[in-house]
Amino acid sequence: MGAGRLYKLDDGGFVADVNYHVFEHPAASNWWGELTLRENVPLDEGDLFEVEFEDRRRSKCQLKKRVNRAVSGYPTRYVYHVTGFSPIG
Repeated sequence: MGAGRLYKLDDGGFVADVNYHVFEHPAASNWWGELTLRENVPLDEGDLFEVEFEDRRRSKCQLKKRVNRAVSGYPTRYVYHVTGFSPIG
């Protein structure tokens, strides 16, 4: 699992530090995976984000909360399905 940072796409504002696991196909321009926020930060699922990976590469993405998937602890942290819609670069 990698560690990165999540930013809002519209204003570039920092949202949270994240843990992620992504899958990328070399022939495709999109990618997908799972992402967990390290802090308890409320997200609007319709918003667009930019994720910065461990190696400083960035990509635009959209998040969707996974139903019945949460990381145990208090407060509860949710697992999000992340879909990238730009190449990682």
